[in-house]
Amino acid sequence: MDPEPTPGARVFPPHPIRDVRATYARQTSCPSDFAQVVVDFEPWEEGVAFEAADSASVRGWPAEEIASFHEGFIEGVREELAGLVGREPATAVAVAVVLRRIKVHNADSHRGAFRAAGRVAVRNALVQAYGPPPGPGRRRGSAER
Repeated sequence: MDPEPTPGARVFPPHPIRDVRATYARQTSCPSDFAQVVVDFEPWEEGVAFEAADSASVRGWPAEEIASFHEGFIEGVREELAGLVGREPATAVAVAVVLRRIKVHNADSHRGAFRAAGRVAVRNALVQAYGPPPGPGRRRGSAER
């Protein structure tokens, strides 16, 4: 389904962006954080739709805990996409997010780590869609003054 863009705004995603990999790992102390995901971003209706594929589960883990990881992930995705509003260039969000796979660590995976991985996944998808964000302007060194 083609999204209805806001006049003058680009639409995210402009095309299907598949197999976006995102890892959030912070191993500095206890507790540590670990979450790894593979996700697709598909053009859809305005807003954010979410689906977790059957393959986005982990054998031997309680369904409630995996559901919590999924909820954390989409929470992070929504937060990161909300940050596009009011930024230049204007970007309308019309996306179906399909969580394909997750990888967990038996001690370091938790909802918060998956929330952070959701944010990373959106950043990775934005780079694939539009290229890297512009860096800061070139600074003049003392020799150039």
